[in-house]
Amino acid sequence: MSHGSPTSSPGGVTLPPLRPGPHQRRLDLIAVVATFGGLLFGYDTGVINGALAPMREDLALSDVTEGLVTATLLIGAAVGAIVSGLLNDRLGRKRTLTMIAVVFFVGTLGCVFAPGLGVMLPSRFILGFAVGAASATVPVYLSELAPTERRGTLSGRNELAIVLGQMLAFIINAIIASVWGEHEGVWRYMLAVCAVPAVFLFFGMLRMPESPRWLISKGRYDEALQVLLEVRNEDRARAELGEVEHLAEEEAEAHKGGWSDMAIPWIRRLVIIGCGLAAAQQVTGINSIMYYGTELLKEAGFSGSAAIIANVANGVLAVVGTALCLFVVIDKVHRRRLIIFGFCATTTIHGLITVAAIVMPAGTARAWVILFLSVTFVFFMQCCLNAPVWVALSEMFPLRIRGFGMGISILCMWLVNAALTFSFPVVMGKAGLQGMFGLFFVIGLAAIFFLWKMLPNTSGRSLEELEESFSRGEFV
Repeated sequence: MSHGSPTSSPGGVTLPPLRPGPHQRRLDLIAVVATFGGLLFGYDTGVINGALAPMREDLALSDVTEGLVTATLLIGAAVGAIVSGLLNDRLGRKRTLTMIAVVFFVGTLGCVFAPGLGVMLPSRFILGFAVGAASATVPVYLSELAPTERRGTLSGRNELAIVLGQMLAFIINAIIASVWGEHEGVWRYMLAVCAVPAVFLFFGMLRMPESPRWLISKGRYDEALQVLLEVRNEDRARAELGEVEHLAEEEAEAHKGGWSDMAIPWIRRLVIIGCGLAAAQQVTGINSIMYYGTELLKEAGFSGSAAIIANVANGVLAVVGTALCLFVVIDKVHRRRLIIFGFCATTTIHGLITVAAIVMPAGTARAWVILFLSVTFVFFMQCCLNAPVWVALSEMFPLRIRGFGMGISILCMWLVNAALTFSFPVVMGKAGLQGMFGLFFVIGLAAIFFLWKMLPNTSGRSLEELEESFSRGEFV
């Protein structure tokens, strides 16, 4: 496919249009390999949904230790997000992703062979470190390799990989539970599957290029041009190099990104927006459904065996919604408008689940209504929020603090995720579905107000043009 219209550069110069050729196939291959990190992210966060019940029996988990096993991965993810931000800026995106693949493999082996909590909890933390590091690295890597015209679609493929990983986890859990459900340690089979994509990510990244924007930030212009020539037609590659090189030369006079940059008002505002957006994504409760969906459906009225199968519907609708977002919506709809609409839709569904849980008696009808509302929520979440939020986070920060800003934002995301994940079974036990989703409804209203006031639009402009606009104080 040719993107035949020229694209404006930050300086007002028109970049040559993208033209079809082997460079586009190369870019697509890079996206496939890099998003194995997203697939691992999805599988590792989704597999606990079905593995938790047999693990609880095998390892004699209490309510508290069950929440701890689930939430420890998320604490590790928070640490991984912030550390990988620093690694991204210092070592590069390619080397960081290669290291992440090794950490995924080691964490998986630790979880599979854990004899008890003494090994399981550290292994879950290590696995979570890899999940968080991947969540911070893959979107930045894809965003910096993608041309402006395809940035939303390519960067958003990571979210598609995440929900594919979660769907595969739900399906594989259901199959393993049906075939080997009576085996002792059946949860270990579920966890072991994660080792396979870790191997593909490691060997695949060895053959992938570094981010050209990172190379330019280190003064390695010849290497950056060679990478751009791999993924652009030649005239476009040389024109983009000139634009990014000019920006890098200006930034070379300033100190490179870190905490000291928070003294600059427009950068501080971007970091606050990034943290708020990342936290808002989590308070929708999406991950509570993806981690505890089977338990939620049992509470709604399904039997244990029916719940693990019905939960696959959440995975399927997540993939459908994400695919619709990436291939139809994300590069055609104003990013800010799409995100705010998504929060309005998910918050409305929280209210409907709360009402259904209060007014409907326990039974089959209540179970099916809540399942329908649950999968509708997942659909809107994936179609309007998850991929656009990840893409917006990867776009909004200036080059010199992109890794740092992304890491801080995703640190907030994982900390909020961990707090919700640990508290979800406690709140459900004390207040039921109506209490949990009523809380999500109220928090959702606050998130909509924050985003309406603060969130900038990041679509339709190059990363360099966004930076110039934000530095002039032009946000919403």
